[in-house]
Amino acid sequence: METIKQNQTAEALKWRYATKVFDKTKKLSEEQLQLLKQAVQLAPSSYGLQPYQVLIVSNPEIKEKLKEAAFGQSQLTDASHIFVFARTHNFTEKHVDEYAINIAETRGIDVADIKGFVDVMKGTVNSRSQDELANWNAKQAYIALGVLLETAALHEIDACLMEGFNNAHFDGILGLADRNLTSVVIASVGFRSSDDGYQNLNKVRKSDGDLFIHI
Repeated sequence: METIKQNQTAEALKWRYATKVFDKTKKLSEEQLQLLKQAVQLAPSSYGLQPYQVLIVSNPEIKEKLKEAAFGQSQLTDASHIFVFARTHNFTEKHVDEYAINIAETRGIDVADIKGFVDVMKGTVNSRSQDELANWNAKQAYIALGVLLETAALHEIDACLMEGFNNAHFDGILGLADRNLTSVVIASVGFRSSDDGYQNLNKVRKSDGDLFIHI
């Protein structure tokens, strides 16, 4: 398996930045899009439940509507694709049962063989309010977002994490209520424009000593 060297990873993470101006003439290839989709698909989540779905928007008309719901930010129309991470709205035992069936089918076992694990998951779900589950599910979506951003950087694909949008308007434009979903966070993905001055700024982060505490 091809490996990415440690210094290559560091350089890729230094290279990436929250792209403000995308080159609207440059689009992801089908191979690049599939790479990012696979990265999100393989991202970790609590119990592996993946209590979210990801809408990938490339339709220009829909992107224009999303731009209006994101306070006119140009990334929504100029980026190649918009990844909308949406958490499951009402999360119940039914979703645990669906996941259990997926496990059984994927691993060639019977659902009864994982009853203990299923009971633990259901206990977790049933012990939390829907507000608590909403927060939990949103956190899982953010983990997948992080994997997307890192994978994009490693392959010199630009991306911008975006929280500045009207969730209710996004949900309405994308028909998320009908899918039992609520938008959480988005990522515009594509290729930076040479006009974006942010790419030339030094990255500002806490120092090693300020960020890490060794015990």
